Amino acid sequence: MGYYLADGIYPQWPVFLKMIRCPTDPKRAYFVQRQKAARKDMERAFGVLQARWAVVKGPTRLFYPECIADLMYACIIMHNMIVENEGAWVANWADEDAAGSTHGVARDPVQHGVPHGEAQRLRAFVSTR
Repeated sequence: MGYYLADGIYPQWPVFLKMIRCPTDPKRAYFVQRQKAARKDMERAFGVLQARWAVVKGPTRLFYPECIADLMYACIIMHNMIVENEGAWVANWADEDAAGSTHGVARDPVQHGVPHGEAQRLRAFVSTR
């Protein structure tokens, strides 16, 4: 049976593994260290997805669980595709505002989330056509 890393706000259920507050032996201290690292990695991953897609930010209590899983898989796959596509540009980043453009190719800044305002929405709609 799997478990979820959780903190003190969750109920006392067997699937929620809470942190050991004061580890007494080296084995438990190592476990706490690894658990903290795993929680930070997961929080960072969800933060990246929330920054990129507004649908991940919102409440999902009214969604079907299968739809939530499909939505998360789709967001993860699209994120990985975007990172793979932008890989060279992200790796060779330079301050374009100060230098003009990188490698002689001018690129528009990457926009994430939902455009706000009519002009931004229209510009985003026209650029996808």
